[in-house]
Amino acid sequence: MNTQFKKGILDLCILKVIHDQEMYGFEIIEKLSKLLDVNENTIYPILRRLTEQDLFEIYTKESLYGAPRKYYKITSKGIKQLEIYSTEWHQFIDNVMIILKGEKHE
Repeated sequence: MNTQFKKGILDLCILKVIHDQEMYGFEIIEKLSKLLDVNENTIYPILRRLTEQDLFEIYTKESLYGAPRKYYKITSKGIKQLEIYSTEWHQFIDNVMIILKGEKHE
């Protein structure tokens, strides 16, 4: 997938997966990498930025397999941003499909 396409949509995807289930960083990477070409060098900077924007809260949870893990939980501000991004994404896709189908739009 084109890198520019991917960059624009990853915030939305990350917000959505954490909205659906609180996760730690590696879980997020595993989930997204099944469908998108992403890795920790892509995801962790986005997680830091979105956390700094108060879209996520972080809490730690003990792990049976080593050090405690940092879990991400979406905030009410994050839920609102997810709704905005989702609406904008669907409008964008609808408009792109109109163009690709060659439909006239006035």
